[in-house]
Amino acid sequence: MTFTTSRDPSGTTTIAPRNEADQTATIVLCHGLGDSAQGWEDVAENLAAKLPYVKFILPTAKTQKVTMNMGMAMPGLDKRSNENCPGIEESQQRILSILQSENEMGIPYNRMVLAGFSQGGALSLYTGMQLPPNVGSLAGIVLMSGYLPHASAFQITPGTEHTPIFHGHGAVDPLVQVSAANESQYHVTEKGATNYKLEIYEGLAHSANPKEIADVLSFLEKCLPAVEECYIKLKDPSEMSVKELKVAIQKAGIGSKALGFSEKCEFVELLKNHRAGKL
Repeated sequence: MTFTTSRDPSGTTTIAPRNEADQTATIVLCHGLGDSAQGWEDVAENLAAKLPYVKFILPTAKTQKVTMNMGMAMPGLDKRSNENCPGIEESQQRILSILQSENEMGIPYNRMVLAGFSQGGALSLYTGMQLPPNVGSLAGIVLMSGYLPHASAFQITPGTEHTPIFHGHGAVDPLVQVSAANESQYHVTEKGATNYKLEIYEGLAHSANPKEIADVLSFLEKCLPAVEECYIKLKDPSEMSVKELKVAIQKAGIGSKALGFSEKCEFVELLKNHRAGKL
């Protein structure tokens, strides 16, 4: 296996190349209403096996009461209404923070993709086409069974108009109907987007099927082709604390090789050998 899967206390799942230096792109994959990051781990891991240079980050939304579920607590925004979207700005800022962190590690914005299902797709579209000025544009945006939220406030950031958008949608989706997908494409295009592809899947309800996932993979391969450049700014193991070394070793999936270690120099040598491909 070329990647490792880890989860943090906030519910975020990270699927990353075993060798950190192999990462040349990032995909943030957001789940839908009532779901969590774990619900999309299998899909992300399957994609990661075919895109071994990509790190996948799957955040879990805060749990709030939502009107769609008779007031019961579900992870997500407060409402899915196109105009009444309390919480969307907070979610948008969280995604922007993830993108900024990846950029600070060395990944350019044009080597990042925002993707999501249903509400997660809506958030990806809303955020990805409204990036802060002067950061450029993303490599692409993926919506599965998604829609444009808060349309009245939506304004495309100059410079992001040509961002490739793939929108897959079920023809018999009872929750986010095809009409909403068509309206989203129309509205985003009217605002200036030039590359919005809407693909309708016959017989598909509010879900994703193998054909759609295969189309998403093809889209990602075009947006994020393999490159030779090394973007990640790796910290020299000898300059890392023992805690940092242990975290890096665990993320690399070589924790078992560090059993019995007590001296910092042992952790440093192990991580250096791993990065050099000597293990």
